[in-house]
Amino acid sequence: MELRQLRTFEAVVVHRTVTDAAAALGLAPSSVAEQLRTLERSLGTALFERSPRAMTPTPAGRRLLPWARRLLDQADQARREVTAARTVLRLGTLETVAATHAPRVLARLTGHHPELDVALHTDADRDGLLHGVAAGGLDAALLLDTAGPLGELGFVPPPVPLAHLDLEDVPLALVAAPGSPDPGQRLLVNTTACSFRLAGDRLFGPEVERLHTGDVAATRACAERGLGMALLPESAVHEQLAAGTLRRLAPAVAPAVAPAVPAAVPAAVLVPALRLRLVWRADREAVPAVRDVLHAAAATAR
Repeated sequence: MELRQLRTFEAVVVHRTVTDAAAALGLAPSSVAEQLRTLERSLGTALFERSPRAMTPTPAGRRLLPWARRLLDQADQARREVTAARTVLRLGTLETVAATHAPRVLARLTGHHPELDVALHTDADRDGLLHGVAAGGLDAALLLDTAGPLGELGFVPPPVPLAHLDLEDVPLALVAAPGSPDPGQRLLVNTTACSFRLAGDRLFGPEVERLHTGDVAATRACAERGLGMALLPESAVHEQLAAGTLRRLAPAVAPAVAPAVPAAVPAAVLVPALRLRLVWRADREAVPAVRDVLHAAAATAR
């Protein structure tokens, strides 16, 4: 087995097709397909069930997956030690928490591990971060979820072993413009993958009309204009609430996302809090530097 074959194998597991894996690796699809065939010949077994729509790992492929990541990690660790390079933690974070929450996590990491270099990567797309962790391009990622298993908020994690630790709550506020008529009839939202959109979907169900307004800043501005209500991070609307350009529709804050409630939105609705989660590949636990650093970041968050 060659490292490049293992890297290609892992990319196909994560991206599910040869074409998408090739694009992620910067290779031609024919090269990816040939590396997979060579790897399968060397092992004497099929690693994927092939269909026109997707590549699904066979039982042998699923057994190889944690070994592939372990061998790739050990190769990276050997390279760092041989070249006396500093340990670099490649940390991804959602853009929505990059300025408000990521600095505290970075401070904890570097405070407990001054020898560590953190390479921060921001992304507006949660799936992009998860696939980066799954494929090994990122060591860990900060994202938003709710209490329970990973993806309980309403997204599907990639098919690799992922571990997570909750760092802190991210309170949300349900807001609307003062005096806006019937704000509960319309929820201002971002894309369907947005964490705040998913929290709103779970809170209100399908009955309330959705109006797509864009990112946090655009949604907040539309709420100030009286176009409807918005479920946004408390930190993003603090100034507007203090200035009176927005009002809070629900004063109570629940510790996690609540079940769907009727469409009429009175002040009694409990507004959820999301969880800031640190996510990494569980099979990277074999790499002591990564394991120790990630657990230290979570332990000092409390």
